Amino acid sequence: MSRRLAYVVISVVFANYLGNAFSYVLNAGPTPARAAAALVCLLLIGYLQLRVFSRPGSDLRSGRAHLALGVMAGLVYAPVPFFPNAWHGMPGFLAGSALLVLPRRVRWLVFFAVALSNGAIRSLYVSDPAQLAYYVVQSMVAGLVVYGLSRLPTLVAELETARSELADLAVSQERLRFARDLHDLLGFSLSAITLKVELTCRLIGTHTEHAVRELTEILSIAREALADVRAVASSYRELSLADEIESARSVLTAAGVRATIETDHPDLSPRSRTVLATVLREGVTNLLRHSEATRCTITISGTDRLASIDIVNDGALAETGARRGSGLSNLTTRTSAIGGSLVARTTSGGTYHLHAEVPVEPAPENHAAAPRFSGPPIAMRFAQVLITAVVVGYAAMAMTLVTYYPARSAGVEVAAIGIVGAAVLVLGVVIRPHVRLSLSRRVLVLAGLAFCVFVPPLVFANPYLAGVPGFLAGAGALLLPRRAGWIAFFSVVALQGVIYSALGENAVAIAYGVMATTNHGLVLYALTRLRSMVNQLHEAREELAAAAVTQERLRFARDLHDLLGYSLSAITLKSELTHRLLTADPDRARQELTEVLEISRQALADVRSVALSYRELSFDEEARSARALLSAADIDVTVRIDACDRLSKEVKVTLATVLREGVTNLLRHSKAGRCEIVVSSSRELVTMDIVNDGISSSHQSSRDGSGIGNLTTRVRALGGDLQAGLTPEHTYRLRAEIPIA
Repeated sequence: MSRRLAYVVISVVFANYLGNAFSYVLNAGPTPARAAAALVCLLLIGYLQLRVFSRPGSDLRSGRAHLALGVMAGLVYAPVPFFPNAWHGMPGFLAGSALLVLPRRVRWLVFFAVALSNGAIRSLYVSDPAQLAYYVVQSMVAGLVVYGLSRLPTLVAELETARSELADLAVSQERLRFARDLHDLLGFSLSAITLKVELTCRLIGTHTEHAVRELTEILSIAREALADVRAVASSYRELSLADEIESARSVLTAAGVRATIETDHPDLSPRSRTVLATVLREGVTNLLRHSEATRCTITISGTDRLASIDIVNDGALAETGARRGSGLSNLTTRTSAIGGSLVARTTSGGTYHLHAEVPVEPAPENHAAAPRFSGPPIAMRFAQVLITAVVVGYAAMAMTLVTYYPARSAGVEVAAIGIVGAAVLVLGVVIRPHVRLSLSRRVLVLAGLAFCVFVPPLVFANPYLAGVPGFLAGAGALLLPRRAGWIAFFSVVALQGVIYSALGENAVAIAYGVMATTNHGLVLYALTRLRSMVNQLHEAREELAAAAVTQERLRFARDLHDLLGYSLSAITLKSELTHRLLTADPDRARQELTEVLEISRQALADVRSVALSYRELSFDEEARSARALLSAADIDVTVRIDACDRLSKEVKVTLATVLREGVTNLLRHSKAGRCEIVVSSSRELVTMDIVNDGISSSHQSSRDGSGIGNLTTRVRALGGDLQAGLTPEHTYRLRAEIPIA
């Protein structure tokens, strides 16, 4: 909207400049040929300004733009000997275009040179210093107007790009936060499950009671990990330090590490307690993954202000390389965020020492609802400086006119006071972005402007003592409601024409008064509105950045639910099955534990893939996994799948995700005895049906949960449809239809 408005205003303002010049040409009584030549030159100036220099997206550093600037210079200076009184407003186009096209080092030199050249040329025809100053200031103000109206739309586009980049940065920061939470929470749980499954496999058949205890702990960890999935998908999870201490003791003991744990710390805030628990998790996880430690000492202590944790083990040589991984970097980020510190080093005695300190009561978190970006508001500062310069320039032009045109005693002083008063009201109230006035006060400001504008010319019978009536017109459009504002704008313009006519001015002077008032009012309105739009866009892009972060959170939530929820459900199911088979069929129990081990390792890989990007599932692997998992749960499964060679990667990934979720829901919410999975495809459509006979109240209610909602979002993103519900045959069907093309 801001770019379109700018282009309309540019067209009107430039047309008024050119129309005013042509009125002077006609007033000189030219021959038809001279009038036509002047019109062609003016139209070419307007064409170059609108279609080359002011057009959004134009490459103003190209050779074409420099050639156009040269042509513009010829059109500005060559006709001056033929139309000296009409062409004095044209150098403003060249000055503004030079600011747009030329390099930074020379643009302002050329700008001021053009303005001074206009005064030098006019000195050949007039000798009054005030009038010569008027022509110099006029060129400068016109150049700033041309530059500003042409540049602001480009700045808006640049700001859009900058805000979009910041939105991407916000998403990246959110991705890092999720990566830390996944690594710190689920990495530990899955590593513990893997370790305990390996231990249980060794215990089956020889130490049954011990194997039963380990299986019980595996089930507990898997259920806790499922809770972690939901917690990470929603927000930051508050860990229990006491629970983590007991979990660390159990896992280290299961790994054959002789553990000594001592705790003596003050009451901690939830944030500090969570950070210490996370450090403990990560320290134990690194020990299990990267070292061959046999002894580990964990000491948690503190004072009234600080709490610390020390984890010391004798596996330094193997673990030293792990310090370069993401785990300790994540911990450093967490401890620093609450004013703490973390150090990891190898001691002279051949041990590895992890030490962290956190404040007992850290500074409050900043719970801003949306990310705020403090990037330099270049466009807003530029707009403010530009509009201030234009207002001051218009006031200076009016002041030179007042000193040139004759007036009765005290007329000049009264007019000067009116000009200064109008400029102060405009700069201090009308264009101030943060000034909020009631309607009555806005009307009072307009009354003050009207007094400054109309009293001098009416009292002293000289229309040129009106100062800048365009200030009143533009202020009316800015301060009043939209319809009333534009009525006031055109009323002021028309009234200015009436005043010129009533005071005996000719048609050219009347046209000048009307066009100047229109231009000044439009420029004031446009620059103020565009400056406001830049500010609004700045805020809007921050909101879009927050929306992008929210969208990224939803994507992570879906991925966690679809990938890890399935794996952890499978681990829980197979562990329960192993628990039942442990004494009755040790060989089958060992086989099931082997599959649990494979699933837990795959889940660890899923943690990394979800933290980095979307994981491309293999539909063939998911189909085989679904068959094996359902068979392990004593469900009679039938799988019929047509050839899927023609399907795109996106369609295959979505079908694999639907299959995972369908099987997960079946295992969680139903008591199915039979399940049928059918994938069929035609020329235009691929359809997958997952049908089971395990209808229950919990199964039916699950249709409203997040799983089906996530799948619906994925399928509809490809133009497909997903349905879940009861069939006339008293079965439950999950059906996905996705277009192939």
